[in-house]
Amino acid sequence: MTSVIGWDIGGVHLKAVRAEHGRIVKAVQFAAPLRGGLDLLVAAFAKAKAELGGVERHAVTMTGELADTFPSRAEGVACIAALAARELQGAPLAIYAGPAGWLAPEVAHRHAGVVASANWHACASFVATRRPDALFVDMGSTTTDVIPVVAGRVAAHGYSDAERLATGELVYSGLVRTFLMAGAERVPFKGAWTTLINENFANMADVYRVLGMLPGDSDTMATADGREKTRAASLARLARMVGADATDADDAEWTAVARWFAEMQVRRITDAAMLCGSRQVLPASAPLVGAGAGLVVLGEVARRLGRTEVAFDALIEAVPEARSAASLCAPAAALALLG
Repeated sequence: MTSVIGWDIGGVHLKAVRAEHGRIVKAVQFAAPLRGGLDLLVAAFAKAKAELGGVERHAVTMTGELADTFPSRAEGVACIAALAARELQGAPLAIYAGPAGWLAPEVAHRHAGVVASANWHACASFVATRRPDALFVDMGSTTTDVIPVVAGRVAAHGYSDAERLATGELVYSGLVRTFLMAGAERVPFKGAWTTLINENFANMADVYRVLGMLPGDSDTMATADGREKTRAASLARLARMVGADATDADDAEWTAVARWFAEMQVRRITDAAMLCGSRQVLPASAPLVGAGAGLVVLGEVARRLGRTEVAFDALIEAVPEARSAASLCAPAAALALLG
């Protein structure tokens, strides 16, 4: 195939990457939170198709089936596969099913166990073709995948979301959407350990916005309170987590609070990587291959693990203007190249 579009249909984003002759030429991401209804996903498809144009083949993976929009994951797989087939008429479409290969959309629901949330497997499989030994870490807006690649094969010990949560290969913590009380129970504030308020007052996007580390292309979702995406507004949201207002401390104190939350997230991902490494010993020379919105964070994880870092976009052929976006949409990019 000379032109393929890879699609990654998530619970809050639609990501799509176009490859021509094995070279990525365009990558796009649109917010499409399924909790708001399937019409948002349909609208995102329309935007993506307008950006990417016609193609010879479509390759699709999904994680959106886990959304509580659907009564079960199997029903989610069936619904998303049917919707993708309807929206992408005009060229052959295949659903990625991990070790089961490629499936027609009309039979995807019969294989829901290998279709559901298989985007990590697509990405790790592609990495295995470029780095026979690696620790692949994809930190997105919501979750982080931690996948060992050994001797040119995906060496994960889990496959489903439930299995990967148990093995540490899926960390439910991401750069943007993770609420702060999900990553820490307390924070050092004004010389005391302060218990967090268990309300959705702020998320990790606020932390990284305060620290000046939030990539603009990853900040697509509304804030927790619906207010501005400014540093001042993020400070106000951060302050509520300890029952305070932004005026109750100075900028340096709030920055220290933000650093604490960032530190807790880095520790959690590093712990998961060490757990994975304890099962499958990787050569010391094996790099951490980093991808996703959280690439800005993964360099510190690699440093703590004593591994060199290789960016996912260094493993692909891409036009310069699509390179960073392809890393943000790594599973879709992998599908476009594998497909």
